[in-house]
Amino acid sequence: MRILSITIVLAALALAGCQREGPAEKAGRSIDNAADKAGRSIEKAGENVRDAAQGKK
Repeated sequence: MRILSITIVLAALALAGCQREGPAEKAGRSIDNAADKAGRSIEKAGENVRDAAQGKK
């Protein structure tokens, strides 16, 4: 029973520590957002080129 209690307490502490976001996580999220935005911009540019080649717009 004691081992189970210790395991539960350690798991709760580990999960509590994972909820905080440090500077590395924030930077990683910013990089991910920038990459997503760049990808959408490139896709939109490709669509514009395709439309121009087909005589649309």
